[in-house]
Amino acid sequence: MTNDSLLPFSLPSVERKKITAAFDGGRLSSDGGVMLLGLAERRTGIADRLAAEIVDRRDPTRVVHTLSDILRAGILAIACGYEDADDLDYLRSDPALKLACGHLPDSGRDLCSQPTMSRCENAPSLREVIRLMRAMVGLYCASYGRPPASVTLDIDDTLDVVHGHQQLSMFNAHYDERCFLPIHVYDTATSRPVAVLLRPGKTPSGQEIRGHLRRLIRTLRRHWPETHITIRGDSHYGRPEVMDFCDEQGIDFVFGLAGNDVLRRLVESDADDVRVCRAEIDAAVIRRCTETRYSAKSWRADRRVVARIEATTQGLDIRFVVTSFTHGSAEWLYESLYCARGQAENLIKLHMWTAPLARVILQCFDQIACVHMSGLLVRSHRNAGQDGFRGTSSKHKSGLVVNRCSFRSISCRGSIDHTICSLSCKFWHQLSTVAVQLLPVSGDI
Repeated sequence: MTNDSLLPFSLPSVERKKITAAFDGGRLSSDGGVMLLGLAERRTGIADRLAAEIVDRRDPTRVVHTLSDILRAGILAIACGYEDADDLDYLRSDPALKLACGHLPDSGRDLCSQPTMSRCENAPSLREVIRLMRAMVGLYCASYGRPPASVTLDIDDTLDVVHGHQQLSMFNAHYDERCFLPIHVYDTATSRPVAVLLRPGKTPSGQEIRGHLRRLIRTLRRHWPETHITIRGDSHYGRPEVMDFCDEQGIDFVFGLAGNDVLRRLVESDADDVRVCRAEIDAAVIRRCTETRYSAKSWRADRRVVARIEATTQGLDIRFVVTSFTHGSAEWLYESLYCARGQAENLIKLHMWTAPLARVILQCFDQIACVHMSGLLVRSHRNAGQDGFRGTSSKHKSGLVVNRCSFRSISCRGSIDHTICSLSCKFWHQLSTVAVQLLPVSGDI
């Protein structure tokens, strides 16, 4: 039997209005920010689009939760920081998450449980996982109003440290960590993500990169058959298999190239001129770009190689770039074209930090929204007092309940998680638009 305990003191009245403290708020949620993500997902239709790529092998007569509902719950749960399927045993009845998934908070059916989510995560075959990322590439293409004349795609991998012995994780001696090395592909001109591929923690081979690019280019060509494509990456993407594939597909490329004694001998005269010039004028740094033709033993033909030669007080530094471009000066190819790939590294960092940044934005939105809602409650309380309803709770008169919104960081673990994590950048524009639309128009509370 429950014994209610009264407060040992009475709260002071305000303008002859009694103040009461109560803890009967009903079912509350600390994840109000998920409503914004739910609206962004509904606008883009990502869950339905991904569900269409997976074959539902369940008995139709016994299905309670559709694949799109399961994926939607998983996407929003991960976006709120609940990366484990175990969390859905509790979250399935969370009123905010149910509303974001299109269910009524009280009378609506609960969301899927942990066993259902776990079975869904392990259900897709390899071909279906490939189709899932193909759908993400389709979303990227759909972000353009019409096919662009040309597009430059930056490809790079990044460190994703694991804490244990997860499947596909490996020890990487370069990073001295057990990790994944997912591949990121970005359209840096527009800062749009194209694809994110979870893969083992080792440097990709030329054959593996060729396979990823082959599937990516095939999907892009279905949407943009006439668009000129340029692939840009650092030295471990400049493999013979990759360059041969680009030649076969009519794709231009610019890749970093590891230096060797042969390359350094080819540019030795220019390097000596730069070194002498710096010494004569006693400059802090002198930089010059030159070019040559080079063919490694594994290459089918000789290719254009651009060298950036920099002489400083610390010595001489030479960087090489191999490209399929036949036009443009050596300075333009290195300084303007190749060095622009540094933006891709910034986008990878932004991708990994999108969630904390979104959390700060949503917390700011949350504070404004809470103040705005509190003002509505105060006004409704005053109006209720003026109308003679002094004995009625302002919460019931206004029909509003103040709920603090929170947005936790996005997890980046697991293949389905990486597919979902690549949605974060795609959600960002929609999320910002929704947040601005929901903010109070006037600061007068």
